[in-house]
Amino acid sequence: MANPRVKDRYMAEIVPAMKEKFQYSSVMEVPKLTKIVINKGIGAAVADKKLVDQGVEELSLIAGQKAVATKAKTSVSNFKLREGMPIGAKVTLRGNRMYEFLDRLMTIALPRVRDFKGVNDKGFDGRGNYTLGVTEQIIFPEISIEKVNKISGMDITFVTSAKTDEESFALLKAFGMPFINKNN
Repeated sequence: MANPRVKDRYMAEIVPAMKEKFQYSSVMEVPKLTKIVINKGIGAAVADKKLVDQGVEELSLIAGQKAVATKAKTSVSNFKLREGMPIGAKVTLRGNRMYEFLDRLMTIALPRVRDFKGVNDKGFDGRGNYTLGVTEQIIFPEISIEKVNKISGMDITFVTSAKTDEESFALLKAFGMPFINKNN
């Protein structure tokens, strides 16, 4: 199987450009995308257990690999939440699947967002990781609108080997992430 086009572009164009920009002495110092984690919290699952199964199914379709249900770590009596209850779904992508998802996200899904002007550049955590919130799962072409009974969002976290937010921003920008730039 051939490499995804985003991975080929990373090797051919992004690595040399990043090495030159940040004055790295070795190509091994150049930051890389290590994994993409897609997380979907389903708060209404406390009342209806079928919503978790639908969330897992939708995430599996979007990611191209099986998602898992996440369980509550603590009990919260005000929310009628018990420890161990399923309250969400997540999937972790690595390798070629990660690059294919990144390509689909940037070229197909994000442009389908209503009134899309770019993604916010304030989602960095200080350690080189970036989290992006998506408000509707129907922006992904894998999701059939007829089968969706509740519009819900998800968080997509890009975990990089970058040490700083500046390096991570440059890496994601080089991949083609459409940031809203106020200062750059």
